[in-house]
Amino acid sequence: MISHLRYQTLETVLSINSISKRYGKIQAVSNLSLEVKRGQVFGILGPNGSGKTTTLSVILDLIKSNSGTYQWFGTSPSKESRKRIGSVIESPNFFPYLSPVINLKIVADIKDIGYEDIDRVLKLTGLYERRNTRFKTFSFGMKQRLAVASALLGNPDVLILDEPTNGLDPQGIAHIRELILLVAGQGTTIIIASHLLDEIQKICSHVAVLSKGVKLFDGKVSEVLAISDSYELSAKNNELLNRLIKTHPEFQSMVQLPDKIQVYFKGQIDPEELNQFFLSGGVTLTHLAERRRSLEQHFLELLDNNK
Repeated sequence: MISHLRYQTLETVLSINSISKRYGKIQAVSNLSLEVKRGQVFGILGPNGSGKTTTLSVILDLIKSNSGTYQWFGTSPSKESRKRIGSVIESPNFFPYLSPVINLKIVADIKDIGYEDIDRVLKLTGLYERRNTRFKTFSFGMKQRLAVASALLGNPDVLILDEPTNGLDPQGIAHIRELILLVAGQGTTIIIASHLLDEIQKICSHVAVLSKGVKLFDGKVSEVLAISDSYELSAKNNELLNRLIKTHPEFQSMVQLPDKIQVYFKGQIDPEELNQFFLSGGVTLTHLAERRRSLEQHFLELLDNNK
């Protein structure tokens, strides 16, 4: 996961205001509002059918929303603003018998830009040594990297990726993850849609969780990971410890482990306050360990509450 931002003043790159999109009886996106700041790696997380791809398709002007608006760089979408955005929405689609260089020249012609950036993006994506090899000989992971290279042509301010690691083996996933972090480290704002919690946790600085087109959460990944899920506790007198913990005003539940207890609280608890609580009750703790929740735990909790 990356937590640093290269910009002191966080300009709003993308602002989504109450977007809704319906396909017949299916409400794909419902009253969605989001803000993405410059320099963020923003993950849109949700299971299949949650509205991730629909949202990206709307902000890339590939489909029209039924209601709501969005802005790029503080202005209404335009041809000029779209030139500042690179995207990979579908599976890599290049001419199979042509080399990466020739395929990227075709992409550059479509974007109406020169060819001088081709070597840079091939080196950035680790494909420079294979620049004259036919595309059809590439592995799926290499094809994905060429798709990212094509999106990076012209050095866009924003890179949008829809399920960039979908269908890749562990090595391919690692390559794409490293590439995303490398590009982000150069200051590019990145928006990623994914259903893979682990990848979002490792890559993204911010995340929005969607379910059935509804936003359930929007914030920093670090804030989710900072939430204490539970505490492991033990004392010389564990029987007294067990009785005393149940009197804590924030006590929710506990699990008895072989030599300690794992305690869950209703809210966030300060470890120093917790230690003082036991001291005042006549119990000296011999073990106190904070256990922070994972993004997966938070995600599943949100989905469960939204049923």
